[in-house]
Amino acid sequence: MALAKKEWFSEWFNSPYYHILYKHRDFEEAENFIDNLQETLKFVEGQTALDLGCGRGRHAFYMHKKGLNVTGIDLSEENIAFASKSEDETLHFFVHDMRNVFAENHFDYIFNLFTSFGYFDEENDNIQAIKAASTALRPKGRMVLDFFNTEKVIRNLQQKNEAIIDGIQFNISRMVYEGWIIKDIKIKDGSSELHFQERVKGVKREEFENYFKFAGLKILNLYGNYELQPFESESDRMIFILEKENYN
Repeated sequence: MALAKKEWFSEWFNSPYYHILYKHRDFEEAENFIDNLQETLKFVEGQTALDLGCGRGRHAFYMHKKGLNVTGIDLSEENIAFASKSEDETLHFFVHDMRNVFAENHFDYIFNLFTSFGYFDEENDNIQAIKAASTALRPKGRMVLDFFNTEKVIRNLQQKNEAIIDGIQFNISRMVYEGWIIKDIKIKDGSSELHFQERVKGVKREEFENYFKFAGLKILNLYGNYELQPFESESDRMIFILEKENYN
């Protein structure tokens, strides 16, 4: 199977089919996750937060409801256009590439949730994204990075499945290729046939630890699910709680 072209996410995340395929995503689960993070991090009303790779804003909206002054950034113009309809004085959204510094020493918290990382072809781009996030944090600010448990995903990879949503047929196949977890998505919508790929770098725990060290981020905790239970080899997620150690 041929690999997708570089910057595959620019096209796919702006496609209406992306939102149709993933419209089942659980808002209640997202809100419970934020509730658990608030209990752990003790964030309070008026503190500043950056939702890094915010999508259509489901996490950002609830953080805002909890009293945080939230900025959401995403590369998808369509996502930001949708989220921006709900902007107010303490909730803002911008089209922005996470590899570039958005602000310096500004945010109390940065959230990168639901595997909104690992999309870039070049290893240096992953490092640059983490460094840019660290730069945006205030000293002693906290970052939460939520990624799937790569080793479990690879062990239990479901190779093929089919779904029909709103009368649209999605045929999905998955594979691991040279460290990438690739989802090949073929769509049949009436007489139209389309093809997209998702490519996520299978970043492992040790690689993340190196990224964080390079960016001046200290690991405070590692959790394995949205209930924030300790990470184990069979955990579904790797949820890192990080603290900025130094100025960048």
